[in-house]
Amino acid sequence: MKIAVECKSPLLQKSLELFLDQYLCSLKQCDIVIRDTECMDDKRCFYVSSDKSSDLIKPFSKSQLILALEKRYKSMKKEIKNEPIGNYMSFDILERRIESLTAEYQANLLKVIKAFYEN
Repeated sequence: MKIAVECKSPLLQKSLELFLDQYLCSLKQCDIVIRDTECMDDKRCFYVSSDKSSDLIKPFSKSQLILALEKRYKSMKKEIKNEPIGNYMSFDILERRIESLTAEYQANLLKVIKAFYEN
């Protein structure tokens, strides 16, 4: 689980960074982004606030935070598994493509070697 923290409140930002030190990474590489402002368009967003509609209501403990984040992470992984294969390249297709390219490369290499020794 990779997490980025992006809060307007410096106190909340620093607290989350201390709580989640081992999980922190950059915004581009993260699985979950913790914010203190609502974000409707980002599936990775984890909203922390005093508001009842938030993913985690303030105040919270470190264990409550970790449990809520793990729950969100597991639900995100289930969503990815249940999405149609059309959204993600199937490894079978990739494997067949690699095999075909390897066979083509081998054939071309053999032609070059035969041509070299025939001259």
